[in-house]
Amino acid sequence: MHRKYYILYLLLVCIFAACAPRSIREAQEVVAQADSLWHEGKIYGVDEGDSATLAQAYEAFRHFPLSCGEGRGEVAYHYGKLLRAKENPVEAMQAFIAATHSGTKDYHILGRVYSNIGSICHLAGEFQLSYDMYEKSADCFLKNGDSLLYYYDLNNMAYEKAMLSDEESTYTLIGILEECEIIDFRLKILELESELYLRSQRYDSARQKALELLKSDANNTLGILVLAQSYSFSHQKDSAAYYAEMLLQKSQNISDIHNALYILTNDDESKSKESIRKVAADRSDIQMRLKDRQGKLSQAVQLLDQDLHRKPDYQWLYAILLTLVVGGACLYVYNYRKRRQHALLSQQVDDLNIQNKEAEAQHEKIIGDIEKHKRTITDEVEQNCKLIIKAESFPQNIYWNKYKKMCSIVDKRFYMLASKLHTKYKLNETETRLCVLTLLDCKYDLIADLLYRSNSSIGTLKIRVAKKLGTTAKDLRMYLIENECVN
Repeated sequence: MHRKYYILYLLLVCIFAACAPRSIREAQEVVAQADSLWHEGKIYGVDEGDSATLAQAYEAFRHFPLSCGEGRGEVAYHYGKLLRAKENPVEAMQAFIAATHSGTKDYHILGRVYSNIGSICHLAGEFQLSYDMYEKSADCFLKNGDSLLYYYDLNNMAYEKAMLSDEESTYTLIGILEECEIIDFRLKILELESELYLRSQRYDSARQKALELLKSDANNTLGILVLAQSYSFSHQKDSAAYYAEMLLQKSQNISDIHNALYILTNDDESKSKESIRKVAADRSDIQMRLKDRQGKLSQAVQLLDQDLHRKPDYQWLYAILLTLVVGGACLYVYNYRKRRQHALLSQQVDDLNIQNKEAEAQHEKIIGDIEKHKRTITDEVEQNCKLIIKAESFPQNIYWNKYKKMCSIVDKRFYMLASKLHTKYKLNETETRLCVLTLLDCKYDLIADLLYRSNSSIGTLKIRVAKKLGTTAKDLRMYLIENECVN
């Protein structure tokens, strides 16, 4: 019966695939052209190509999802980029959401999609939601091995935390950026710190970081904006007006222009009343454009929120369950009649059922013994940890200063843990020592002393090691016990 349904499903797939071969082939050609332009830093439908053709390709994949699995995510991404370039964030968000549901395994494309979604959320002022999307993007780039784009997303995540005045999270991410060997993030870190201090109303610190930023990059509009706003909030009107004028000359960003005009309207005491009225009028025009853009961005974010919280439609599942119930009832009646006609066969079936139950009971007993053994090992590990850490001779009792001897003792006490960390995860000496101290449940201060590091760097090191092991810093100790000592 199941085989018949499977054959029917394959027939339907073939029918859909045969219905639109030409349109799908044409759509795939458009995707290939868009990919080529994208690698040249161009947008299909803006720099080259016809936007209507890209829209048709997008619709082709939407209407014939069974005809070809590849290309749906890519065309949705390119179409979303085109719509963003044409300042249509609502339809762009719809395209990006479609890309996330396309089933594509191209994590580079998915990373770009989530990054664009995060950018739209940032412009809408939804900084926490933007952080979540950048985090998804970073995970995709990490899966794809794109280290550079992964670090850029970490920078974006840090910026969202700075906008939320979350100093602890911002500096945790800054710590990771400082260890990046692919690119120098010093200017980016200065941008993050200046924005963080501005949002935290620490205006002197914000100005200090912004001035450091401008020494390295005189045209950095973010640094100029931070200086203008920090002086304005500190009621130093002349300096605020000076940097606001500078911002107008260097930035074409509509938000920067609006902020500069606001400061000039309220803080520039050197202008005549007529000049101030003109500045206010210009600001009013910009404000109308911003209001219109903000409305569209809010609609786009609302679409995303609805998608994130949408409830799945289980009608298809109910239909399948009903079919199974009806089919099961028919089979039960058939089997009941057959049993009455074939008493001998029924007896054989009963014997097999008894054997199955005995096998299940034996299986459950084996599973119980395994779980009991795991608990015994876990208790032994915990007991050994307490004996080692509470000893007056710690850390000499594990030969802390003799690394190979320490690894030998750790292997004996904790089921070859050190050897597993070396061979399975390729951890270096510092990372292995951190895992040992984490297993012993040492505090951060003690870990920092034993590893000759600062307290602030221990959290970053722990995050990095946890990622190598496929877990989180919070769950690192239990992961070591349950997955490396017990198993």
